[in-house]
Amino acid sequence: MKYYRTFSLLMVFIFAVVGFIFLFLTNGVLVFFNSIAAHVGMKQSPVEGVNFYLILASGYMYMVSMLAYMMYKHHDNHYFPFLLANAKIASSVLSLCFFILHQPYPIYIVNCIVDGSIGLLVLYFYLSNSSPPVL
Repeated sequence: MKYYRTFSLLMVFIFAVVGFIFLFLTNGVLVFFNSIAAHVGMKQSPVEGVNFYLILASGYMYMVSMLAYMMYKHHDNHYFPFLLANAKIASSVLSLCFFILHQPYPIYIVNCIVDGSIGLLVLYFYLSNSSPPVL
């Protein structure tokens, strides 16, 4: 447990940087790994990245499912709704940004509305607690 906090803070920065790389250099990530694959004789992935980002999206849906389950199972622990609200609101805001800045695709605005509604409802439950934890 000696390095737990240091490790946790390091993960905050690493995950944030990788998230921005995935967001702003989407195909660049795959091009980078394809260059490694070419050097070591492995098969290269398509640069469009659909399958790779499906892995990440499925992992996200697994996590939000687990957070919702933990809310159900441990309704007295208020960290779970806090985390789920943050995940859904972040997804909603990103969808709105993509709708405005990329293309006005219906899927972007629908995800903005759906995840935003879920995130705000969960945030309401979190804030309705008489003594939410100070983070």
